[in-house]
Amino acid sequence: MSSRWDDMTSKELFEELLGSGDPKLRDHLINKHEGLVRHVAREYAESGEAYEDIVSVAHIGLINAVDRFDPSRGTKFATFAVPTIKGEIRRYFRDLTWSMRVPRRMQELSTKARAAQQRLTQHLHRSPTYAEVGSELGVSEEQVIEAMEVGRQYELVSIEDGANHSENGAAYIDRAGESDPALGELLSRQETAEYLERLPTRERVILVMRYYLDMSQEAVGERLDISQMHVSRLQHRALQRMRQMMKKQ
Repeated sequence: MSSRWDDMTSKELFEELLGSGDPKLRDHLINKHEGLVRHVAREYAESGEAYEDIVSVAHIGLINAVDRFDPSRGTKFATFAVPTIKGEIRRYFRDLTWSMRVPRRMQELSTKARAAQQRLTQHLHRSPTYAEVGSELGVSEEQVIEAMEVGRQYELVSIEDGANHSENGAAYIDRAGESDPALGELLSRQETAEYLERLPTRERVILVMRYYLDMSQEAVGERLDISQMHVSRLQHRALQRMRQMMKKQ
């Protein structure tokens, strides 16, 4: 079905999203750029992890990119989104294996990029563009964005960090996630892959975050910038859809 958004450029769409916060436009932009998800996921196809799992995690990165993109910076959305998606995939592998390490070169660039961003902000009296930071450091715009993503990942508190970072003296890992009786009604990961692919993007992402990445509803809500109650409703609806699809088989 066509809409008035079909004739608008990505820049115009993001400008309207910033002004309106329209959730339907947000979903439209996510769907419009889903090709980036598989484009990036193919780079990790030989990682040993299920390709569809990587695609689902990449969707989370795309959603984050749509939510954080600022068209006024003069950067193309794809230029911003690809490093953001890669950052989410790397975080997934890091959480999965705890063996992945960011190269020292990228760690150093991340530190330099943040310092350059602060210097330029003081000099320009505004936030610099990624291109301006890249020019300051003699690197590409894409490298700056990737370095910023690396910095964001390593600012996260470890879920194994102890009482100093908890509300009641327990480590986050002891509080993260809770049992859901509906989970027992799902099939194995391989068997459910085709059903997940039929779900709307946000519902699919929520199920992946809840059941594949073992994230609590609260954590999912924070990542997607929606309330925990909304996460619960979308999760329930997604599970209902999957049950209906299974019954039809």
